[in-house]
Amino acid sequence: MVVDGMADESAETVDRLFHALADATRRDIVRRCVRGELSVSRLAAAYPMSFAAVQKHVTVLERAGLVTKERRGREQLVRTDPDAVGRARQALDELESAWRARVDRMSGLLAEDAGTAGGPGAPARDADTDENTDENTTEGADG
Repeated sequence: MVVDGMADESAETVDRLFHALADATRRDIVRRCVRGELSVSRLAAAYPMSFAAVQKHVTVLERAGLVTKERRGREQLVRTDPDAVGRARQALDELESAWRARVDRMSGLLAEDAGTAGGPGAPARDADTDENTDENTTEGADG
């Protein structure tokens, strides 16, 4: 993903973050783990997929920095990193700001262009259309 002023490493981090959040199951895992840490086996019981599939989802989230895993005995406990969620929000805010600035620039250019085209002494478009229509009607009636 290319974002104005964003370093390559930071862009890769944002890409991993949004790739991880693009999947509904992974978003749900993040939501569940915000409330408190859960074991991978407990998470797996909540989804109609294999334990291994849930493990893979957790790994994607972990690589994106959205969750952390901690081994306690036989279990791996998963918890959401609230700072990572904040980074996702910050990336979205930066994208919104960049696009709003672009829209504002385009609006300014359009307003400038409209001001130049419709300046004092310039014929109005509707008047030109009306004149042509009147001439065509007159010619058609005579001809």
